[in-house]
Amino acid sequence: MMAVKWTGGHSSPILCLNVILWNLQKARPLWIAHLQEDEAEDMEGPQSPSQLLNPALAHSVSVASCGNIFSCGAEDGKVRIFRVTGVKCEQALGFKGHTLGVAQVCFLPESYLLLTGGNDAKVMLWDVSGAVEKNQKSPVKQSQRKKTKRAANAKQAGNIDTTAVDGEEHSKVSPKMSIEHGDKVNWLMGTKIKGQQNILVADQTSCITVYPLNEF
Repeated sequence: MMAVKWTGGHSSPILCLNVILWNLQKARPLWIAHLQEDEAEDMEGPQSPSQLLNPALAHSVSVASCGNIFSCGAEDGKVRIFRVTGVKCEQALGFKGHTLGVAQVCFLPESYLLLTGGNDAKVMLWDVSGAVEKNQKSPVKQSQRKKTKRAANAKQAGNIDTTAVDGEEHSKVSPKMSIEHGDKVNWLMGTKIKGQQNILVADQTSCITVYPLNEF
């Protein structure tokens, strides 16, 4: 089971956000990812002032039907895809499409199609199967990549175990569909209505909007 925890001290301007994998039987964390470290790496490149003001506060997580892949949407506008391997997790993919925070993420059933809803009033559909399935096909290679990455970061303190996707693959991630919803997205999900796949979206109003996904 995944949980999101944010901790911050009043005496420091640096926020620390953790995504935690818990052992509920023993009520203790098995693995912790410090998303602030990931955000610090992004800030090394050129960014707009609005991006610099958005910390990596997690708003939503969603687990794929396979059970060992989950996504995390954060205030910094980034979507992160994690893979659970035993009692640990590794980041398999990270990408941005929203100009503001990602309020909601939701995997469609029995697929690696991911819905995201943002504070920028957009709803997007992503296909992350390429990166996820590619890395899952070869456990041996995956283990080797994991060990190499761990050795390179051995001097860094922290509990995150990350397998980064190279820049070329990262740049190929683009939304399959983008909807201008018009209002900040508070909640969304994919569901079938009369046999047809649809997106349900809730926002600041009292209405729920239905968008058909006939092509998927």
